[in-house]
Amino acid sequence: MKKILLFAVMAFISAAAFAQPKFAHVNFTELYQLMPEADQARATMTAAQNEAQEVYQSMMEEYQNKVTTYQQKSSTWTQTIRESKEKEINDVQQRIMEFEQSIQQELAAKQNELMAPLVQKAQETVNSLAKAGNYIFVFDTSQMLYIDPAQSTDLTPAARKALNIAEGRTLESLQAELQAAAQAQQ
Repeated sequence: MKKILLFAVMAFISAAAFAQPKFAHVNFTELYQLMPEADQARATMTAAQNEAQEVYQSMMEEYQNKVTTYQQKSSTWTQTIRESKEKEINDVQQRIMEFEQSIQQELAAKQNELMAPLVQKAQETVNSLAKAGNYIFVFDTSQMLYIDPAQSTDLTPAARKALNIAEGRTLESLQAELQAAAQAQQ
């Protein structure tokens, strides 16, 4: 009896030792960029960028008007008026530089704020699929140089389905959509 039990334990240990670990891969960039929610995030970002561009353009027009006025009339102004106008021009120029710096930081923060929930949702989906499939590693193909598809399972199709990504939508089709939208705006 002890021999049978010992043999069974040895057989189990041998089988476990020869079991191959399971690997999977997914194109994570594709997932969070193509999610339907990403379209709304991009629309929100575009609106914020357009608004910032309008403010910037307005500031530049104010600056150009002050410079033009200064160039046209400076010869007729007194020293005090010239100095006052130069100070106004410098103040507008300083405001423009401060605006450029702060708006870039603000837009980057807005981008992170909008994309963080999408990245988290995609991550949770991949984690769920990996746990359900008993995978020990899931590699991101968007950051890998090589993946052997014969030794790794592609979780991207299952993740796309779980995230409600349209069947034929790709990063290339998204790029074409964005380019068409940009051209339509111009």
